[in-house]
This record gives sequence, structure tokens and C-alpha cells, in this order.
Amino acid sequence: MLIHHVSVGTNDIKRSKRFYDAVLPIVGLVPMAEDEGGLGYGSGTFHFSVQVPIDGKPATVGNGSHVAFAVEDRSMVNRFYAAALEHGGSDDGAPGLRTNYDANYYGAFVRDPDGHKIEAVTYSAK
Repeated sequence: MLIHHVSVGTNDIKRSKRFYDAVLPIVGLVPMAEDEGGLGYGSGTFHFSVQVPIDGKPATVGNGSHVAFAVEDRSMVNRFYAAALEHGGSDDGAPGLRTNYDANYYGAFVRDPDGHKIEAVTYSAK
């Protein structure tokens, strides 16, 4: 794996914790660290963190950026999407095939409570 970690900013750690504690275990990332400045999730070789910006300025969303999590099958994409919406996320593309990417690309896009675009995707036909 080439990427060690990805971080996104938040303006509300407690709100982000409710969201990410529900969503990230579905894609295989478990809570690993927490303090007043951020949350850490991981799988052993990859880490995802949600941080209050260290410069003290409000967290903002990157226009055009998103994080995509690879999952095993379509049911995981569906569960990711449902959990995200149930825990404060918003729809940015319901689960389904995206044949413009690949004939088997099945994904779902959501916005976290701070507006960051995250996705679960699989190439599995099941």
C-alpha cells in the first residue's frame, strides 16, 4: 500500500465521532485513538484521521477532493451508505453501478457532517 494515512478536518469532534464510529468499521477501519484534537481509525497499515485544524482556523472542504474506500462486495457499499445517512451524513450519489468508470464499478458517495466527500466502492459482481 502506498498511502500511509489520510486526514480530513472537522469543526466538531463529537459529531464526527458519531458519524465515523458508525461508518468506518464497515470498510474495515476501527477506532485507534481519540483526543480533543482528533480521531484516529486504522486497519494496521492504513490510517484515517479526523482532525481539528492545527492552525486554529475553521475546517473547510476541499472542492473536487474525496476519499474512496475499497470494500469486498456490494452489500458493504449499501451498508456504508445507509450508516452514513443514519449518522448525520448526506447523499452525494446513491449505491449503484457507475459504468462510465467500469462495467463492474459499484459505489456510493456521501458527505460527512463537515461536508467531506467519501465513497465506498467495489468491483465485485455480487
